[in-house]
Amino acid sequence: MTHPPSGTALREPGPDQSSAPVTVPAPRRGVPSVAVERLRAAATTEPGRLQIIGAALALLVVVFGGVTYLEISGRASSADDVVTRSQPLSAGAASIYRSLADADTMAASGFLAGAQEPPDVHAQYKADIKEASRLLVEAAASTDASSHQEIITLGELLPEYTGLIERARANNRQGLPLGGAYLRYANQKMTNEILPAAERLYAAETGRLGSDSADARQWPFLSLAAGIVALAALAWTQRRNYRRTNRVFNHGLLAATAAATVVLLWLAVGHTVARTELRSAMVHGQESLDVLNKARINSLKARANENLTLVARGAVLTPDGTQDKYETDYGTGMKALGTQLESARNLAADDSRGSEPVDAAIKSVSEWQDRHKKARTTDDRGEYDSALAQIIGAKDSTGESFGKVDDALERALAHEQDEFDAAAGDGRGALGGLPVGAAVLALLGAAGVMTGVNRRLSEYR
Repeated sequence: MTHPPSGTALREPGPDQSSAPVTVPAPRRGVPSVAVERLRAAATTEPGRLQIIGAALALLVVVFGGVTYLEISGRASSADDVVTRSQPLSAGAASIYRSLADADTMAASGFLAGAQEPPDVHAQYKADIKEASRLLVEAAASTDASSHQEIITLGELLPEYTGLIERARANNRQGLPLGGAYLRYANQKMTNEILPAAERLYAAETGRLGSDSADARQWPFLSLAAGIVALAALAWTQRRNYRRTNRVFNHGLLAATAAATVVLLWLAVGHTVARTELRSAMVHGQESLDVLNKARINSLKARANENLTLVARGAVLTPDGTQDKYETDYGTGMKALGTQLESARNLAADDSRGSEPVDAAIKSVSEWQDRHKKARTTDDRGEYDSALAQIIGAKDSTGESFGKVDDALERALAHEQDEFDAAAGDGRGALGGLPVGAAVLALLGAAGVMTGVNRRLSEYR
């Protein structure tokens, strides 16, 4: 028989013990559920509802200011890039393109003059090469990776070109016909390799300018929507306050409404002005600059081909073997020049200061073509020296007409550049101060909301 341990008694559960209820601890509620309960409790009283409305209003006003700050800061940054980065890079790429084309023209002009190359022509050639080299260095330091390959290509090909030109000059000074071959080879390298790379660089930088301008002109839809919602909520709150108290004004809410209205109007008007000015800069400035740059480059190419026609003297033909290649290229370039000048005149139709140099260029192009025909007729008769004088002479020559065209295009470009700078600067200025001003006014508006709501709450104490 087994006995329980000493001091231990076995107890049968009594009726009371077996039926005693078991207490289960209540589940612990999380912080969100507690907050929801408190919010519900607060919403059942007018002071609680006022606190909720005040917090929501203040949040809406702050969100309006924050979204405006972020959106307009991005657009202001893009507008600043247009003025300080994109357009200068585009203009620099155009100058590289023009300097290289002008260098090729000067090299051909100097060669035509004979062994004693005119000092001013050679000086202009050297200045063009130096300017192109300087601008390439600036572009390499300022542009992004997408344009670096073109800059590298230009940096590698330019010394090759100048080396060929120096060989052509050296042979020309000695009266050796090999100089003409070197000059033609240099022109081929310029026409087929260097200028296309410069054109791609110009197209890339101009495309980046268009992208930056488009970014700056995008409507700030989120900011406008946030402003409308904030103003609607403020209006609803003040109407609710009036219906419950018959009081027309709550100074705090009125101040918040004024601050939000100022921000919304500033946003709408400022961005509209910026958008209009930046668009004007692109349409009336950059489009004209683009057309005029291409016109000037085509005039330089045409002049180089005109000179090379006399240098080659029929030695280089078109692929079909029927026409002089350089004369054919001259005709193609002049046709493109005429088309671009007509486009430039149409773009400057409402601007007398812009149309005047374009009209002068068109008139000089017509004169150039007439003189070229006479020079070609003279050369075809075998009168080379007379034809040479009609091409590179100081007076009544195609060179004189070309100089008038180039001067007129330079004046037109300077005018359009000023127009672009003025319009783009105004567009950037219209956004100046708006991001910070919106943020400050939004904070003041939120403070006004809290002040107005607290004033109402004090009436319940």
